[in-house]
Amino acid sequence: MILDKFSLKGKVAIVTGSNTGLGQGICRAYVEAGAKVAGVSRRPSDETAAMLGDNFYNVIADLGSTQVIPRVIDETVAEFGRVDILVNNAGIIKRQDSIDFSEENWDTVMNVNLKTVFFLIQAVGKQFIKQHSGGKIINIASMLSYQGGIRVPSYTASKSAIRGITMTLANEWAKYGVNVNGIAPGYMATNNTQALRQDEERSADILARIPAGRWGTPEDIEGAAVFLASAASDYVNGFTIAVDGGWLGR
Repeated sequence: MILDKFSLKGKVAIVTGSNTGLGQGICRAYVEAGAKVAGVSRRPSDETAAMLGDNFYNVIADLGSTQVIPRVIDETVAEFGRVDILVNNAGIIKRQDSIDFSEENWDTVMNVNLKTVFFLIQAVGKQFIKQHSGGKIINIASMLSYQGGIRVPSYTASKSAIRGITMTLANEWAKYGVNVNGIAPGYMATNNTQALRQDEERSADILARIPAGRWGTPEDIEGAAVFLASAASDYVNGFTIAVDGGWLGR
């Protein structure tokens, strides 16, 4: 049955940024699809844990540093025995006119959104190869992987690079049975967009361009996240799916 290919029964996923928003929604979707989830967050993911019970384990780690990566893998394997799926969802954004953009703002965003993401992918890839099991890696990109945006130069640079390394790693790791893909969310009602949503003029401009006529929600991402983590996507590799309410087609 085709629906069986979407099942994640017996799989173990690592999802970064598990305490709120898109990350929490992906954790919930994976558990509903049958997986166990190790959620990584800087602060305790108490709400997610209460929602998902024994199917969820919280790894407390600040992804601003690559030093936490071995512990993320070790704790996940100790708790659930293996790793089958990685979702790189955690990310930050700094808004400042490019003419004044600080080195601190640049480095802070690039460390979380790109450097740690790459080396976490590398570590999980090594775990997949060690397990001889293949695996699924899903990188959360952005509309700004395709467009420039305004006042967010480091975020745009990091998310453009995420789309690029998704393709590079797909080329290199397909031979190991590892699929590397991305999801580019449109304008979502999350912490990262709170400032935009509170700016009535900017929010109205954004909504006017979205054919769906609304901000996205974590639930809108869940289907794509399950698809890319499941056997249903075994011949999908190196592609970043836009889940944007039609924004890029406008």
